[in-house]
Formats: sequence, structure tokens, C-alpha cells
Amino acid sequence: MSFEGMDFETRAVHVGSEPDPATGAVIAPIYQTSTFAQEAVGEHKGYEYARTGNPTRANLEACLASLEGVGPEGPGGGVCFASGMAATATVLQTLGPGDHLVLSADVYGGTYRVAARLFEGWGLRLDVVDMTSLDQLKQAVRSETRLVWVETPTNPLLGIVDIMGSADAAHAAGALCAVDNTFATPFLQRPLELGADLVVHSSTKYLGGHSDVVGGALVTTVPELYERARFLQNAVGAVPGPMDCWLTLRGVKTLALRMRAHCHNAMRVAAFLAGRPEVAEVRYPGLAGDPGHELAARQMAAFGGMVAFRPAGGVQAAKRLVAATEVFTLAESLGGVESLIELPGEMTHASVAGTAAEVPADLIRLSVGVEHPDDLVADLARALDRA
Repeated sequence: MSFEGMDFETRAVHVGSEPDPATGAVIAPIYQTSTFAQEAVGEHKGYEYARTGNPTRANLEACLASLEGVGPEGPGGGVCFASGMAATATVLQTLGPGDHLVLSADVYGGTYRVAARLFEGWGLRLDVVDMTSLDQLKQAVRSETRLVWVETPTNPLLGIVDIMGSADAAHAAGALCAVDNTFATPFLQRPLELGADLVVHSSTKYLGGHSDVVGGALVTTVPELYERARFLQNAVGAVPGPMDCWLTLRGVKTLALRMRAHCHNAMRVAAFLAGRPEVAEVRYPGLAGDPGHELAARQMAAFGGMVAFRPAGGVQAAKRLVAATEVFTLAESLGGVESLIELPGEMTHASVAGTAAEVPADLIRLSVGVEHPDDLVADLARALDRA
């Protein structure tokens, strides 16, 4: 049965998870194998070696492609990797020396690091701009531009970038537009439907959703890019294992349910922080006064589970606060069912200190989980009082 055309929640549960035809098992098996028997030389059932392809990985790729709006007939499709950075690096490997990349100034530290410290050394040209200003983006695009890399909401300042406007600016220069959709997930935002050419995910985060697996993925509607990504996936070999794929596929089944809870709780937390005198600034696109609120309301179904804020007392107050929470765990990463708190300047974004992508030293980032919102607010209230 084809589930294409059905609603998101139905596809999340069923695409790539059809019952096993051999046994009738409702949950598809994990193909924990490194190689596959061949009937004769070059004659096999579609799989020959697990780096090249694995049925469990193929199931996850089909599911993620469907959720981003790409069906089994394409054009394009999904490609999974061992981490979000492996997916990002694969996209950058489709570029060559002399090509120009436009990157958001507020972007995940690992993305900036690999572009600036690895690929610039290979001859990639790089400009970093504030993409929340479409005018700045348009001014940065030039004839050599081959890729515009969008992240929205941005990490960690939660700025909102106009996906359709960014894609139009890229296409006007003959470039592609990539969108890191990790924060929003395809449940809240589908960039391919807004004109982007490719989407990247750290599936470690909301897609897996349980802080127990590391992975990455890209989905594209450009056939040539899809084939190049497939080639690089096999040639470079940064592939996820079957157990990782199975865990991610299991997590995706509850993505819609979890994202509703994340969004609801994040709104409660953001509104609470906005009313506290110890908090100097709150960044959450769901707040009516947030700079990105109106644009987010147009291109997102809801506002996500990430909140950022700056305490009135500066860096030392921020350090005391992140050490004082009990329900929020002090840790890197995001998107799991549990709530996390961190100081990006010294944790996830330490690699961009002193660069154009540096983040405020006193910024606190929250990954708001699915616990009861009253408990989350009470935990932050206690921590603010202590700090």
C-alpha cells in the first residue's frame, strides 16, 4: 500500500515501516549485517555490501524523504549519514575550489567550523552574513555563488530566515539553496515546498528524539545532487549502522506528538522568562514581540521547542543559572524528550569564538522537553532565585 498523499502522522508511522513480508512482523527487522549473499557474480537482491546500502537504512531514507515532501518516485530522495556533520560535509563536498558559499552568521558552530577551517583550505570561498536580513543576503550573493546555506530557526539565537526569499536570491545567481531544518523538523516546516533545493538534518535531535542515537540526513529534489550525495555516501563511507537507523525510524513515529508537546512547553517557558526581572532578553519566535514572529508564523506550523535568553547579570549570572537547574540537565545537544540547558559560547559554539559567527558569552540556550510545563517553569524559577 502507498501512504503518499496521507497526512504527516500516518506517513511518519508507516512509510519505511511496512510489516515484514517474510514473517508478518509488524516492526521491520534490523538488518544487522555487513554483507549480502549473491546468487551469482553481480546478481543479488538489491544489496551487496552494507556501506553501499542496507535495507534498514533504506527504510529510514524513504521515511524522511516522504516527511519532507519527496515521494518514492522522486525527483531526488533522502540520504542518511552517521551524523549531522557528515551530512553537512557531504553537501559541501559537492562544491569545488573557487566556488562561493554564503553562510548564516548565526549558525551551528560545527557547520561554521567545517566550512571555514576545512573547506576554505580546499579553495572554497566563504561569506558570513546576517540572513535574517534578506537585503544582506542578496548583497552577499555573486556570480561565483554555488550554495546559500540557510539555518532557520538559527542556532542559537533563534533568528528566522525567509526561506522563499533566500531560495529566490540563490536561484537568481544560479546557486542552490540548502536549509538546515534540524530545529523545526518537517512537522513544523518543509523548506522544499518553499523553494529550497535541499534540506539537512541532524537526526540526532528531534527526529530520533530520545538522546540515544547519533545520525544525519539530507533530502533533495535535485536529481543530480541526489546522485552525487549517493556517490559520496558510498565513496566516503560516513554511513549510519542499521541499529542507529532503526532507532531513528522508531523515534520518527512519535515526532508529531513530541513536537506538539515541545512547542507547547517552550511557549510556556518563554512567556515565563519574559516576565522575570532577572532576564534581560528572551529569544523565541512564538512571542509576539520577537523580531522573527511574523515570518515564523507564515512559514512554520508552530514555533518549536528551543528558547534562548540572556540574564541581566551577565556571564557569571548565566554560569550560576545553568548550574542551578535540576529538571533541566546541563548538557550539549537538543531535541530529546528531556529538557537541557547550556551556555553555547563555551559549549556547542566554542569553536566559533573570535569569528564572525561568535555568539554572546552570556546567552543561555534551552532545549525544552516534554516534561510537565509547570515543573519546568518551577525549576527555572528556583534557578533564577539562586543565581
